Amino acid sequence: MRETIFENKVFRGNDLVENSLAKGEYDNCSFIACNISDADFSNFTFVECIFDNCNLSNTKLKNTTLNDVRFTNCKLLGLIFSDINDLILSLDFKDCLLNFSSFYKLKLKAIKFINCSLQEVDFTETELINSVFENCDLSGAIFDQSHLQKADFLTSYNFSIDPNLNRIDKAKFSLSGLPGLLYKFDIEVE
Repeated sequence: MRETIFENKVFRGNDLVENSLAKGEYDNCSFIACNISDADFSNFTFVECIFDNCNLSNTKLKNTTLNDVRFTNCKLLGLIFSDINDLILSLDFKDCLLNFSSFYKLKLKAIKFINCSLQEVDFTETELINSVFENCDLSGAIFDQSHLQKADFLTSYNFSIDPNLNRIDKAKFSLSGLPGLLYKFDIEVE
């Protein structure tokens, strides 16, 4: 069976829960103000796509390819990014709500999270080398055996990262972020 290919298409304001998106490959497509929550994107391919002001909460991503995909102003609650096809993976997030999502064991080198809410997100064993967390709320986010070398946390807040359990060589933190690195020692930093 031949896969359907969509190129240079714009999907606007469609409620894709009722009118499901056809399974296939989407190249250089834009999804604007679409409600795609609870959709099943298993085995879909998205290359050089933009999702702007979309709701993708609880969307299934089993074996989904996301190559050079940008999310802006999107609601992405509870997504299991660790289910995606990680052979070709490139993502950026700006002004997104990603709470309760999982990036478990993914290689996300140089990924950018700008002005995002990442509460309770699982970054266990995730490679985040050279990644940027700019002005992100990381309350309850899990960093365990994560690779955070040269990652930028200068403007992020509410994180708890144990330097003994994670690789943080040359990662950047502000002075106000010290409590998030020293929390396990039960000391007060003023």
